[in-house]
Amino acid sequence: MTTASRFIIAGGGLAAAKLAEALRSNDFDGHVTLISAEEKLPYERPPLSKEHLLGKKSLTDFTVDPAQWYRDHNIEVLLGTTVTSIDRTTKTVALPDGTTLSYDKLALATGSRPRRLPVPGSDAEGVYTLRYIEDSDALLAMFGSARRLVVIGGGWIGLEVTAAARAAGVEVVVLEAESVPLKSALGPEMGAVFADLHREHGVDLRCEVRVAEILVADGSATGVRLDDDTRIDADAVLVAVGARPNIELAADAGLATEGGVLVDESLATSDPDIVAVGDIADQLHPVIERRIRVEHWANALNQPEVAAKTMLGKPAVYDRLPYFFTDQYDLGMEYTGAVSPRQDTRVVVRGDLGKREFVAFWLDSGNRVLAGMNVNVWDVTDRIKQLILSGAAVDPDQLADPAAPL
Repeated sequence: MTTASRFIIAGGGLAAAKLAEALRSNDFDGHVTLISAEEKLPYERPPLSKEHLLGKKSLTDFTVDPAQWYRDHNIEVLLGTTVTSIDRTTKTVALPDGTTLSYDKLALATGSRPRRLPVPGSDAEGVYTLRYIEDSDALLAMFGSARRLVVIGGGWIGLEVTAAARAAGVEVVVLEAESVPLKSALGPEMGAVFADLHREHGVDLRCEVRVAEILVADGSATGVRLDDDTRIDADAVLVAVGARPNIELAADAGLATEGGVLVDESLATSDPDIVAVGDIADQLHPVIERRIRVEHWANALNQPEVAAKTMLGKPAVYDRLPYFFTDQYDLGMEYTGAVSPRQDTRVVVRGDLGKREFVAFWLDSGNRVLAGMNVNVWDVTDRIKQLILSGAAVDPDQLADPAAPL
């Protein structure tokens, strides 16, 4: 690539910032434009439901790069701007003011947005979602005045916000449609670990319930009504029922999409001049041997290096195993690997489940390790990866024995 080449990054999160970094570290000296819908420079999102909500970090602590870095590396940053359309024939993108920018290579890092709850009252004042720094700021301010918060959804965001709210002294009622929280991510046995954790910290966790309505008075949320007509009073409501990938831009441009933007092992889309990274990337994963789309920090952090090489015409494959983490109360957890809900698996626990100091392994029918989750046990992630990548069958009894080396 020459200095005349123009690369555009559509998106303003961690993946976009890391892609800008990777292009420069791979010696691309052409023009780079990063186009972000947010008014803030790219920042990491995990602290929004963790340290920031606990009052331990401010935005500057988790902003990826300061403004001076972009200036020093000649990265043009357009904040508060979105790409409205892509013309793949002319290789241009359109902006809201009607102007167009040409590109030689384009990266899509458009992220995701919170799913909305299709019930009456969901747009009232006092109904929160969490995706942006402004959302986290609003929740933190609410903690200072609210007596009770209802959290709709027992996934990662819902439970992390719950832990932060309890630390602030707010009563919390969590409403979960499944039999335990995190069932779709971890299964019933490990989901029960998190259910017990939150109940021990005073959370009113109600499972197998459905919300029929968010109650509203004078324009503000006052609680919820369940489908059995149970009413729960509250000063605020958090809707945490998952995220929806922002794939409309890609789909309108005619790129292959199917719940995400379809990419190959190198993160190239169906158009070889366009890559996709982060939440939207539905990748044909060379290790897991199926398509997988992961809405976690590690993908946004690590995929851009591969995407940058692909944009520069260098051979590259993204083969890292999925990884995510959570911190709730005194529980710290890391999860490595991937298990399809359709796979027949068994869980083997190594350590003390009652003390919440253990490693859980998901094994397939051939006793091969598909994933591992370490809870309050550290420095084992690399060994978990080795077990997964080996593809070898293990002895479940030895795996469960803390005296047997991993």
